[in-house]
Amino acid sequence: MISYKLLTPGPLTTTETVKQEMMTDHCTWDDDYKQITQKIRAGLLKLARVSPEEYTAVLMQGSGTFGVESVLTSVVGQEDKLLIIANGAYGERMTDIAGHAGLKFAVYREHYDQIPRAKRVKEILEQDPEITHVAMVHSETTSGILNDIEAVGKVVKAAGKVFIVDAMSSFGGMEIPVKDWGIDFIISSANKCIQGVPGFSFIIARKDLLKASEGKARSLSLDLYDQWKTMEADGKWRFTSPTHVVLAFAKAMEELEEEGGIPARHQRYADNNCLLIEKMKEMGIRPYIDAEHQGPIITTFFYPEHADFSFQEMYDYIKERGYAIYPGKVTEADTFRIGNIGEIYREDIEKLCSLMKDFLEERNR
Repeated sequence: MISYKLLTPGPLTTTETVKQEMMTDHCTWDDDYKQITQKIRAGLLKLARVSPEEYTAVLMQGSGTFGVESVLTSVVGQEDKLLIIANGAYGERMTDIAGHAGLKFAVYREHYDQIPRAKRVKEILEQDPEITHVAMVHSETTSGILNDIEAVGKVVKAAGKVFIVDAMSSFGGMEIPVKDWGIDFIISSANKCIQGVPGFSFIIARKDLLKASEGKARSLSLDLYDQWKTMEADGKWRFTSPTHVVLAFAKAMEELEEEGGIPARHQRYADNNCLLIEKMKEMGIRPYIDAEHQGPIITTFFYPEHADFSFQEMYDYIKERGYAIYPGKVTEADTFRIGNIGEIYREDIEKLCSLMKDFLEERNR
């Protein structure tokens, strides 16, 4: 099997010490295991810069999408109406969830290379007083764009609505002062910027709004309130928990703190991203998103002019030499994506760009 590093937005490359944590089996009923769950929950609140009196953290089995679906289908009631803000595939996924669950919802769409405008959100909320909840993505990995959730949050709060944020690929890698930005529910996943492995999502929720959601859930296994109520008692999960993933995540949280917390990790990611874009431009490869709105997590690049290769050819060449990249997800142009989160450093970016240069030179011979 080829060993390679992941230049993706998660799953991502983890440390050997995080991997090693998964070599131990654990009983879910053990008090020490339940204490690990409680420690994780408390640590997540600190990362979100919120108090345990006002907010709580709930861990939910499954991928990040499970967490998003849990919130939308547990918090938005039968008489409520959700505004979904979408400028990429993950905003659109919220519309799929809402449609399947039979939620009342409206959609405000922007093009994939444009951020949603807080002014437009304000207008929509004024025009449609039935809207009670607003949901959007922070770091939209379809393109790499970073949406302005702070500006939108101010508008949502001024209108007295509930604000739900999918911060899947940004939480832990960027400062997000949850309360200050008016966020009521924020969702992320174990295998993103905290640098754990796939297996559960987590939701940081305002306690009063979470309690008010009792009985609203449209799913048994994704009932956010019931999950919280069970977990709050002593750290026990309602259903079988991903024990090895939990242990790995606890270690990953320790390593985030050792690195210097979110500010240090954000700086490493941002430095990686700036170097990547600079090196790509030297090869005539332009980013899809303007610098003003480009996030530090993943970057979409246009193919170079007169490119005569397929993504698969480029992917195989680079993977055989130690790295994996992502295909493009925008539809109107030929693109590919490169992530720079996880256990990735300057030398990895330099090596990748050297491989890309070699690949292009071989193709042009």
